[in-house]
Amino acid sequence: MLDKVTKLIGEVNAFSATTKDEIESFRIKFLGKKGILNDLFAEFKNVAPKERKDFGAALNTLKNLAQEKVTHLKDLIEIKSEQKGIYGDLTRPSDPVELGSRHPISIVRNKIIDVFSRIGFTVSEGPEIEDDWHNFTALNLPEYHPARDMQDTFFIEKNPDILLRTHTSSVQVRYMENHKPPIRTISPGRVFRNEDISARAHCIFHQVEGLYIDTDVSFADLKQTLLYFTKEMFGKSKIRLRPSYFPFTEPSAEVDIYWGLETETDYKITKGTGWLEIMGCGMVDPNVLKNANIDPEVYSGYAFGMGIERIAMLLYQIPDIRMFYENDVRFLEQFKSIL
Repeated sequence: MLDKVTKLIGEVNAFSATTKDEIESFRIKFLGKKGILNDLFAEFKNVAPKERKDFGAALNTLKNLAQEKVTHLKDLIEIKSEQKGIYGDLTRPSDPVELGSRHPISIVRNKIIDVFSRIGFTVSEGPEIEDDWHNFTALNLPEYHPARDMQDTFFIEKNPDILLRTHTSSVQVRYMENHKPPIRTISPGRVFRNEDISARAHCIFHQVEGLYIDTDVSFADLKQTLLYFTKEMFGKSKIRLRPSYFPFTEPSAEVDIYWGLETETDYKITKGTGWLEIMGCGMVDPNVLKNANIDPEVYSGYAFGMGIERIAMLLYQIPDIRMFYENDVRFLEQFKSIL
């Protein structure tokens, strides 16, 4: 009898199943009311007294193994069933991956970089927390210069020489300090000014500023670069430059493009003139070149700068600059298909 139980233990250990029906048949065979174990326990009284101890221990082992085998195989079947429920048929075509949305500021920033990279401009970046020298003094704005009032600045309380940069021209100064001409770079980035927030203004916004320094650079070179940019960015081929003032360029100009008067919206955004201001520009002031250790007798250059939000509002007819910062999913999802 003991040999028979030992043989059954081996059978239980070797048993495997892939369906619930196979497991149930196994359970009935060993653990059912008319099963093997029930019969063996009924035979216990016929076992010789000397063998009862070993026979009883073997029976308990067989019973425990059979119960554990049933539980283990059921768990395996459940796990496989759950995995199938989660993943389904792995051979089926997958559901289309839903595209995310790019922020319109990122879209326009990348477009501007792409346009200028085609004519040799590299991208340079710098710190948003800047010192007075790079943000003001090196750009021909010494202490107490009245033009500093043009840019309402966020200063760091404990150190009046440390501030949040008011333009990305500070990056251009750092670039000139570390590179020798010829220099051809654009500096996109976030800037900060202490301004009241409205539909047309914000205390945080983004700029792209460009710088080109080499021998014999003229205002004509600047105009041709800006004309190329407006054609590529807006599809507009008519620009005008109006005299203006910037401390770090001389002469300086505001750049307008002819937007046209074809629609009611054109009349509204151009105030009936057809012209739109898009950026400022000018020839780099010799003092700025000196402050960056570049000889103004040998080199000259031009610079330009524009607000990315301003360009995005024109391209996508966005009426309120605050919409860029509200993180409204309904607004952002409109740019899903735009790379």
